[in-house]
Amino acid sequence: MPGLAGGAATAARAPHLSGRVVLCLGVSQFICWGISYYLIGALGEAMVQDLGWARITVHGGFAVALLVMGCVSAAAGRWVDRCGGRRVMVWGSLGLAAGCLGLAAAHGVVLYYAAWAVMGLAMRLTLYDAAFAALAHWAGPHARRPMAQITLLGGLAATAFWPLGHALADGAGWRVALLVYAGLALLTVPLHLALPGPAAAFSDGDPAAAAALPAHPEPLAREGAERALAAVLFAAMTTLVNFLNAGMSAHLVGLLADLGLALPLAVGVASLRGVGQSAARVAEVLFGARLHPLALGALACALLPLAFLAGAASGQVLAAAWVFVLLYGACNGLLTIARGTLPLVLFDHRTYGAFVGRLVAPGFVLSACAPVVYAAVMDGYGAAAAMWMSVAVAALVFTASMALQLRFGARARSVVADL
Repeated sequence: MPGLAGGAATAARAPHLSGRVVLCLGVSQFICWGISYYLIGALGEAMVQDLGWARITVHGGFAVALLVMGCVSAAAGRWVDRCGGRRVMVWGSLGLAAGCLGLAAAHGVVLYYAAWAVMGLAMRLTLYDAAFAALAHWAGPHARRPMAQITLLGGLAATAFWPLGHALADGAGWRVALLVYAGLALLTVPLHLALPGPAAAFSDGDPAAAAALPAHPEPLAREGAERALAAVLFAAMTTLVNFLNAGMSAHLVGLLADLGLALPLAVGVASLRGVGQSAARVAEVLFGARLHPLALGALACALLPLAFLAGAASGQVLAAAWVFVLLYGACNGLLTIARGTLPLVLFDHRTYGAFVGRLVAPGFVLSACAPVVYAAVMDGYGAAAAMWMSVAVAALVFTASMALQLRFGARARSVVADL
């Protein structure tokens, strides 16, 4: 009975992938996001004050990292497709350590930006896009649940590392904080070494078990114009989400402070972003199995403009600041899962790393501009203008997601996908 055999094989093999692999990836994502992507949000203001540089100059380093991520994105995806995630992510861990040490030693702009360039390469080899590609390599379309699970700890990175970074910078200086970050980066090396090798898959490399797994559903976006349309809409959605995420990661604390919250309160409220992210991801893991990735993305994108509308009132009403940060965190948490799972149903999973690497590359390039754009808008027009800019970008994200839903939603509802 093939159906029962497939179900038994899945049940037998899924715990291995969902246990050790997901735990190692989840912990590594928590650390890697905290010491890289959220670094500038925690230590940026201390760097500005100590180095005496303009805010745009300091945040420009993070922009360099994002630009490098975009430039190497397709190549990194191909590397994961060819070698699996273990080797790629180990090299990424070492790169994060080197980048943190370079930043700690930087006294001039050249070394500072060079260190951020190293960080950008390492971030592309360690963060969600690399982890999602590795899971797709091992599990194919069955990777949806592990993808959601590894984001649970990763979503708490801002909650933990923004206060930790501020505390280290206040107590010992931002350079010492970066030395601590470098040590944490090295702790992720054994986590990545514990991942399966390139030959391992959802069935642990057992051809008989692999043959018994349920057949992979046909991609929703098939050939030609359909595939191109889906690719453009997915790339537009992820590009704009990346822009918002980069801007909020770099400036959320400063944005709330400029809107009128005291700095310690702004740090505390901003840290709730991680709570919103992880709460939404827990809900998705527990209750979202029957919700198609297209519907998940549309739901999150519909709530995104509402989050920033609440943010516009954050300076006058403290409760609005809480709603903004928690709701934005929840939307971002769900969109991270959608970003990983949408390509599993829209496109051929066998070329996930390389194809998705090309599609997300524009997002890194545009998000490289986000820290500088937000800094310029905040300095020139104020925090309120930056918030209304975010509302407009969020509305464009919603438009792209609805276009995907309208074009492929009916087909998705007619397909019984065993994800």
